[in-house]
Amino acid sequence: MKEIKVEEVRMMPRDSYELIDIRDDGLVVYGMIPGAIHISRDELEKGTNSKLDAISKDKKLILYCEIGRKSREMDDLPSLSGRECLSLEGGYIGYIRDSLLHDSNTGEKQHKAEESIRKKYHKQLFTPFAKACKTYRLINEGDRIAVCISGGKDSMLMAKLFQEIQKHKKVGFELVFLVMDPGYNSENRELIENNAKALGIPVTIFESDIFDAVDTIEKSPCYICARMRRGYLYSKAKELGCNKIALGHHYDDVIETILMGMLYGAQIQTMMPKLHSTNFEGMELIRPMYLIREADICSWRDHNGLYFLQCACHFTDTCTSCHEDGTTSSKRLEIKKLIADLKKDNPCIESNIFNSVENVNLDTVVAYKKNGIKHSFLEEY
Repeated sequence: MKEIKVEEVRMMPRDSYELIDIRDDGLVVYGMIPGAIHISRDELEKGTNSKLDAISKDKKLILYCEIGRKSREMDDLPSLSGRECLSLEGGYIGYIRDSLLHDSNTGEKQHKAEESIRKKYHKQLFTPFAKACKTYRLINEGDRIAVCISGGKDSMLMAKLFQEIQKHKKVGFELVFLVMDPGYNSENRELIENNAKALGIPVTIFESDIFDAVDTIEKSPCYICARMRRGYLYSKAKELGCNKIALGHHYDDVIETILMGMLYGAQIQTMMPKLHSTNFEGMELIRPMYLIREADICSWRDHNGLYFLQCACHFTDTCTSCHEDGTTSSKRLEIKKLIADLKKDNPCIESNIFNSVENVNLDTVVAYKKNGIKHSFLEEY
């Protein structure tokens, strides 16, 4: 399929074309190009989509994926027959880079993002952030916290929330905004740096060779990558005098992890709000976004016109998510959809899942593990 550059699209009359986002649902949640319509690649291949049928055949269709590779390969689909179709060069990531290149209002962007946290999204973002910090005792006097930034929406917002709570001066602590470059290409590293600059986040960047190390691994590369990244972050944070690292996992990550453990791992466990490192003495991991909903993070991002990376590794177009438990995007997406379906009949389903691991009754548990040792109800029967 013939490619078209982002700047060429910007010069076209808006009523002469439609932007079609062909990525899967797991990527779309991280952001779309304004005005685009989501019709996944699978839907286009099946040829049954009312949104496509509703688009006038006089309009050009400009398809985009994550980095421009898949959309180039969408030729000869019966559903696109008779239409003029183009592939957006560089895909969604290319659009983000172009947008940042032409954005000169960095000071204004930082002010708007911070003001929205204090006002419009105070209840949805800052309040649950502060509540998690207080409830789970995540921040203590004298802490030096490494705020780990991957370049995505969650970690970037976490950095801004840390800056905001530090202004309240209720507890004296220090922050280091830590970015690990595991082998990004120059464009994606530049994107992270530009976003950090635009939002007023003074990042400390260090390099590793993790992407090269996992590039040839066929089985669970995302799991190995995630474990290696955790180790590198702990090590660098400790070197910089930090006693804690902060990760940007949110409420939805927590409830999805609970269900995934049951359905795919045959175990009941949760993503803890904080835990001690087993390999780095004196270090802790904290998750201050623990009570924040993903939808509110997305709303804040879109309100401020921000565009972030989801994953910038070599597997971006095939493995669209790098979760610490090594699960693929498709499994995460299955659970997201399952929860959404259950919510239609039970609006309390999400809070019920979350609260379930706070209400474990050991008198009704057949067996459980404590410090790695398995115990049976028969021991006290």
